[in-house]
Amino acid sequence: MDIFLRDPAGEQLRFPVNPQEIQIKSEKQLETINIINLGEVDFPNGEKVKDITFSSFFPREYDISYCRYTDIPEPQAAINKILSWTESKRPVRLIIGNSYNDLVLVSAHTSIIKGGEPGDIYFDLTCRTWREVKVRAEVNQISPTASTTSQGHRNDVKPKPLMYDIKSGDSLWSIAKLNYGDGGRWKDIYEANLETIGKNPNLILPGTRLVMP
Repeated sequence: MDIFLRDPAGEQLRFPVNPQEIQIKSEKQLETINIINLGEVDFPNGEKVKDITFSSFFPREYDISYCRYTDIPEPQAAINKILSWTESKRPVRLIIGNSYNDLVLVSAHTSIIKGGEPGDIYFDLTCRTWREVKVRAEVNQISPTASTTSQGHRNDVKPKPLMYDIKSGDSLWSIAKLNYGDGGRWKDIYEANLETIGKNPNLILPGTRLVMP
């Protein structure tokens, strides 16, 4: 199981060492799931999930016994990237294997340097489920006279469906943000193009043409 943080521009951080556990705090309960022993698990999903917290570390050197991949990031550079996301107060996508994939705000971060482990940086990270606030604007009603033609009937013209060609670095969230001003509508795009994209909404190929619902 791999854990990622990915911003709308496509820049991502893959955590080199899995945490021993991930805490998911909802309104009514605190659920703790042991990742190392259980492997892939089903996480709670929906409006009740509030905080996702885990702890791990960025090792200075690769160690096959616990590192997920060989090209691990320099610890301080990885910490700086997390700090930039925290300070930006903009949502990033948290991906935990195939079990969790949602927009979050990096709400809290603590770095820890331990004696006897030079170069390694330990951290505690808290992400908060992000929900966009939608404001409904009042639309003035148009009089029937103004909405009809001079012949006394209305021209009903069905607009052609909009298309979008995927570019390098795009994500469904960034496409939704660009076209609708609302990154949260990525699911609408995914559902409208399910046959084209496939089962994994994170695997979109440059050059693919999408129907914009």
